[in-house]
Amino acid sequence: MANASDEAGRVFIHLRIRAAPGQRPALLSFLRGATPLYERPGGIRMHLLESADDPDRFVEIVEYADGATFARDQERVHGDPELVATLARWRTLLSGAVEVETWIERDGWLRDGT
Repeated sequence: MANASDEAGRVFIHLRIRAAPGQRPALLSFLRGATPLYERPGGIRMHLLESADDPDRFVEIVEYADGATFARDQERVHGDPELVATLARWRTLLSGAVEVETWIERDGWLRDGT
């Protein structure tokens, strides 16, 4: 299994979430406001997907430029008081558990086998 922190290419975190009942507008507003904080260190880009079948279901995608950026951000998630407080607020807008998946870009395999 590959270690995302060692990757030279992009790393993606997929956060599968559901807005708490009646909290969809608040969640979207929150995400709009929190995105600059999430992206502040550089090398990080946020994406948001909405389910075509259920408007309360989303996938937040955190795109990291490389494994080193991913590793630094994992430290920030646990150690930066502003980010810790922001993530606590985010959780209050959600229903159920957050499903977290880490993905490593392998586009090279599709084109030249690297």
